[in-house]
Amino acid sequence: MTILDHRALNRATLARQFLLARADTTTPEAVAHLCGLQAQEPQEPFIGLWSRLAGFRPGHLDDALTGRAVVRTPLMRRTLHLVTADDALAWRARHDTMLRQRVLGTYRSELSGLDVEEVAAAGRAVMADGRPRTMRELVDALGDRWPDPPRRALGELLVAALVPTVQLPPRGLWQRKAGVRNVSLPVWLGRDVEPLPSGDGDPVGQRLLRRYLAAHGPAAGADLRAWCGLTGLPAAVKACRDELLVFRDERGRELFDLPDAPRPDPGTPAPVRFLPAFDNVVLGHHDRSRIIDDRHLGLSVAGHRMVLVDGRVTATWAVRDRALRVSPLRPLTAAERKDVRAEGQDLAVFLDEGIEDVLVEAAP
Repeated sequence: MTILDHRALNRATLARQFLLARADTTTPEAVAHLCGLQAQEPQEPFIGLWSRLAGFRPGHLDDALTGRAVVRTPLMRRTLHLVTADDALAWRARHDTMLRQRVLGTYRSELSGLDVEEVAAAGRAVMADGRPRTMRELVDALGDRWPDPPRRALGELLVAALVPTVQLPPRGLWQRKAGVRNVSLPVWLGRDVEPLPSGDGDPVGQRLLRRYLAAHGPAAGADLRAWCGLTGLPAAVKACRDELLVFRDERGRELFDLPDAPRPDPGTPAPVRFLPAFDNVVLGHHDRSRIIDDRHLGLSVAGHRMVLVDGRVTATWAVRDRALRVSPLRPLTAAERKDVRAEGQDLAVFLDEGIEDVLVEAAP
């Protein structure tokens, strides 16, 4: 069985993530291909798309959000994601159990004894009128029936788990600050959430597996679960196994892949790329060694923006005091510093925040 080393996996993932070469495609098509982008920080998806798409402009994502082609909704891992309208409707039912379990696990004592199905039905009934509501307004609408649970816990249960919702623009638009207003996902899109199909083999899970491999593969079953947070996926992997290629990584893990997916030569050059906080190219696997060293894993969950050099996380970056500051995690060569600075200057222009200089600091 063919063994794929870290560099081979790195280049395959970068190619599928549009990080070896910027893609010439539309914003909704890119969001679909990437299986969504993490969006708990409203401005971060703009940076992720700028690093991946040729000619990307902020208005492209603004138009997709206001035009309802793309939505911001709690989904994978109970994290707010930017996904296409079609994917939100197709994937939501498969995520329902996970979303409920994660919220109920977080607020176990506060929500103990609550009739979850009764709360869900009441929440859907209130949201059916299509009126945008803050989480507090939704809870207040139900407060007379459930006065005991803490407002925050009940609100999280409703908005993040029981009622499929989207966060409405102007929140999430370029350089706009706005509070969270929620509306029913089916009402916003004018289409119902797709019910789970009957039958064996987890049909929705199979589709998720194929889409995940197209954007993140080659990958193990544990990587798929780490990305989406779902259980029960072995049935989907088993059902698809005969159509997939099978490899192993250097640790001996079994990896699956689509036969026609790109697997570039490991020697393919990888350009410098600036990543937003919580980018899925870093967080989208259980074993993240293909793109980040184990000693730096804490950066990926702490919200640091990162820089890829030769395809790996090699620096963090931030905007402070009118400068885009790059903090390397290892010494950079003169050529690498030049490339980092050049890409940083292009990013500074895109960000349009009055950045006057790009400073590449010395490595620790």
